[in-house]
Amino acid sequence: MSLTETAYAKINLALHVRERREDGYHEIETLFAFVDQGDNLVARFSREDRLAVSGEFAGALDDPFDNIVARTLTAFPRVEGLAIELEKRLPVAAGLGGGSADSGAVIRLIERSHGLPGDWEERAAKLGADVPACVESVACIGRGTGTELEPIQNDLARMAVLLVNPRIPLATGPVFSAWSGEDGGALPDGSARDIAQMGRNDLRPPAISICPQIGIVLQALADTRAWKAEMSGSGATCFALYESSGDRDAAAQIIADQHPGWWQMSGQLR
Repeated sequence: MSLTETAYAKINLALHVRERREDGYHEIETLFAFVDQGDNLVARFSREDRLAVSGEFAGALDDPFDNIVARTLTAFPRVEGLAIELEKRLPVAAGLGGGSADSGAVIRLIERSHGLPGDWEERAAKLGADVPACVESVACIGRGTGTELEPIQNDLARMAVLLVNPRIPLATGPVFSAWSGEDGGALPDGSARDIAQMGRNDLRPPAISICPQIGIVLQALADTRAWKAEMSGSGATCFALYESSGDRDAAAQIIADQHPGWWQMSGQLR
């Protein structure tokens, strides 16, 4: 018997950086949202935990013992192991929470196969700031380092979305280090649509200063019939939301024609 899960791509519809913390992290307020596409995982029962990786971006996970999927399996010990096959479809270091999404999918697999311990949320947070949100993979507000989650009225569910990355990895640390340190104000109140419309991504300027190609991607998306175009997380992936799948698909074709080297993925918000 096998179990399957999708590691849903995470995007930040708004990301407000409020201050640097004494522990070196940053206090943020963000609106997490998830696309109905991502990495694919298949798990089978095994005498011991095993991980095999395939897919376009499998090469980025060259150490089978030092990645977040292996650490997740270790963080949730079980009597019976899981042999996991991971198809890596999301680019790495791309602002999509790919590793955190994989971790969240593994936790869901463990929940289905063995159940979770009572302190699973604490274990998930120790794996990464985005992991708790990625476990349920539904739109929500994240505060603190992103682990303090609040529900949100999700009136953007099923909205068409296009993800575009210039195939340039961008580490999170340097982008946060390049942030101006100026608090631009709190996340707006309201539904997911309200916050997405009025919110901002404070990491966009520092990310563009490090990776100017992000600005080119954003302009290409803004030139389509997008309802909103923005960078996700710390980049370099950008997203555009569309009122119809037809507008999204037309935009995807235009970008594929004009920039055939860019990575893209189409889907809907969950």
